[in-house]
Amino acid sequence: MGVAQVKKQVVIAVVASALLSLAFTVPTYAAPKKPPVKQNNAKQSVAKNSALVAGCKPTTAVGHAPLKLPIPDVNKPHINKVFTLKTNCGDIVIEADGVKAPLTVLAISYLAQKGYFNQSLCHRLVTSGIFVLQCGDPTASGSGGPKFYIPNENFPAPGANSYPAGTVAMAKGPDLPDGTPTNGSQFFIVYQDNSALAANYTIFGRVTQGLDIVKSIAAAGNSADGVGPAQPVAIEKFDVK
Repeated sequence: MGVAQVKKQVVIAVVASALLSLAFTVPTYAAPKKPPVKQNNAKQSVAKNSALVAGCKPTTAVGHAPLKLPIPDVNKPHINKVFTLKTNCGDIVIEADGVKAPLTVLAISYLAQKGYFNQSLCHRLVTSGIFVLQCGDPTASGSGGPKFYIPNENFPAPGANSYPAGTVAMAKGPDLPDGTPTNGSQFFIVYQDNSALAANYTIFGRVTQGLDIVKSIAAAGNSADGVGPAQPVAIEKFDVK
């Protein structure tokens, strides 16, 4: 066995051991009330805008209540994974780093394998300051998530271009009153180099295929509400390997 293989096995063993001592967090107090799920005119907007980006097809995905899933089991840690977002605009492939962000990759893998992300719309597009497409909220409202929170992991080093194009990181709101971070299921794909984002978002992967799709969606601009993409994009299925 080569030195590199030995070092890799040692790293994996350390990560697996660390996972056993950590847990996903469920607040023990009442969480802030979330706004109701938007039951919007997604079908009409799809019909109107489905041809904005070449290669995109109409989707029947609409905002819906998230699946109510228990906390994933950390006794079977996931290591590196390949995530494929099968969208109505084409496949976006993400190489997920289960060594640097083990709990995040474990949780996203778990949710994906349960069908949590299927038929969900990417609900936010930012085309100035930061350049991201945000997905992972089945409600499509920006307030949806699972019944647990994932610890912070793998922050980038502060400085210029902390999140280069192709970076995939967890989206979150302010910490809860007890200091718990609010990483849930929402994530963002960076489609253009930028340094405006604070260095406090968990990076868990990078796009290896399909970044051109995200760039095309961004080029089409925002929808009438100024938040979502004008070209509706839905995760029809989220595959994990």
